[in-house]
Amino acid sequence: MSRKQERTILNTIIIDDCIKVMNEMEENSVDLIFADPPYNLQLGDALTRPDNSNVNGVYEEWDNFESMASYDEYTRQWMSAARRVLKEDGALWVIGSYHNIFRVGHILQDLGFWILNDIIWNKVNPMPNFKGTRFTNAHETLIWASKSQKSRYTFNYEAMKALNEDTQMRSDWSIPLCTGKERLKDSNGEKLHPTQKPEALLYRIIMSSSKVGDTILDPFFGTGTTGAVAKKLGRNFIGIEKDAGYAAGAQSRIDAVQRVENDICLEYSSKKRQPRVPFGAVVERGMLSPGDILYDSTRKHCAVIRSDGTIKNEIMEGSIHQVGAAAQNAAACNGWMYWYFENENKELVCIDELRNQIRAEI
Repeated sequence: MSRKQERTILNTIIIDDCIKVMNEMEENSVDLIFADPPYNLQLGDALTRPDNSNVNGVYEEWDNFESMASYDEYTRQWMSAARRVLKEDGALWVIGSYHNIFRVGHILQDLGFWILNDIIWNKVNPMPNFKGTRFTNAHETLIWASKSQKSRYTFNYEAMKALNEDTQMRSDWSIPLCTGKERLKDSNGEKLHPTQKPEALLYRIIMSSSKVGDTILDPFFGTGTTGAVAKKLGRNFIGIEKDAGYAAGAQSRIDAVQRVENDICLEYSSKKRQPRVPFGAVVERGMLSPGDILYDSTRKHCAVIRSDGTIKNEIMEGSIHQVGAAAQNAAACNGWMYWYFENENKELVCIDELRNQIRAEI
């Protein structure tokens, strides 16, 4: 596809085979890929509950493969096509269960992807194991990988921390299964798709590893969760789905989503956006002077400022970070948050306030 053709497929659903479509797309054209491929569940007889009612498992043709070898070959083909369209600094997310995720991860590494994290999606409301022959399967695994080890992938660390009440987000995510009004139904009131993923899961994926305006490709689009969340968050999407019924449901769902037009609402926390300020700039501007004393918040430790922007105490001399770490006998220290100076009222003020003043002027 040419760049003009590429633009025309933005925010659309292509009803076709994903391998064929991705091989026709322009190389290095998408920023992020989320893939929810067939799991090859290898289900046998139909499952029943203790009351003899049927459990709606995944018995669709698209999840059936003749052998592990045929599944591996299919995985290699779609993943190679996905790698082709992914930008050099792009990333791939792929989700699976114990049936397939280890095979997927092996092939992913063989193709040159670089694994960044594996994420455990802990289902807070899992389906019980009705037969009582195994542990209740209460999680799925996501692999997050960059295109190569050298890729400068996107990770919105501060935004994830803010979503998690100012606590560093971990790799185990407790999110409920897709239920209730969010679950798409067919004309008979039955589930439109057996494996619809919750929007909360895609919200976290898209928010963490893409930027506003990025293009996100979902080669197994299903009921369009990726597209719906991408639209909410000001991203573009390309969906590929073989089943016209799934695609129709996805399109109706996405059409009902209101895109946020106010750019301010789409902004998110990111300390990486802020310009780097050396402590020497504080000294150069006369905000603090050589000979002034810095203290920790308890006044237990102190250090004197030198003319070159380094500081010195009875232990060592060096940067505000190095001396702060030594004072605490710690491996590392953010000196901007550790050191304080006395204002004219003899009150302690964090030196990070001076850095913020400089940043406001830049």
